Amino acid sequence: MKKTLLLAATCIAAAFATVTPAGAQRSAYEMGSYWDVGMIDVEDGQFESYMDWINTEWKKQQAWFKSKGYITDYYVLSNGYKRGDEPDLYLITVYPELPTPAKEKKMQDEFVAMMGRDEHKLDAESGARTKMRTVMGGMLLRQLMLAK
Repeated sequence: MKKTLLLAATCIAAAFATVTPAGAQRSAYEMGSYWDVGMIDVEDGQFESYMDWINTEWKKQQAWFKSKGYITDYYVLSNGYKRGDEPDLYLITVYPELPTPAKEKKMQDEFVAMMGRDEHKLDAESGARTKMRTVMGGMLLRQLMLAK
C-alpha cells in the first residue's frame, strides 16, 4: 500500500513538472520571516506614559526573546498620517519561523519564569494598561525576499 501511495505521489509530482514551460524561471522571491504586527491606539494624554512602558518593560521582554533566539528583531513604528480609526503605533515582532505548540509552551513557561509573575498577574497588568492604550488588533505578515 505504501509503495502504491509513493508511486501515485511521484506520478502527480512528475505531471506538475511537465506542465511547467521549458523556459520558466525560478520564482522572483523566497519566503522569509514572519512579522507579527500589533496595532495600538494610545489614549489622549497617555502617549508619553505608554512610550515609557514600551521603552522599559516591552523592550526588556523583546530583548529577552531575541537573546533566546525566539525572535530576530522588533520595532516600534508611529503612524505619521493617521486616518479615522487607524492605530497610533505598530508594535512589530519578527520571528524566524512560527513555533510549534510544544515550542510555544516552552517559550511561555520560560517567559513567565523570567518575568517572575504568573499568567494571571501578567494578564492583570495588561488589563491595567487599558487606561493608556487600546489594542485594536494585529496582523501576521510574511516577508518575501526578492531575488537578486
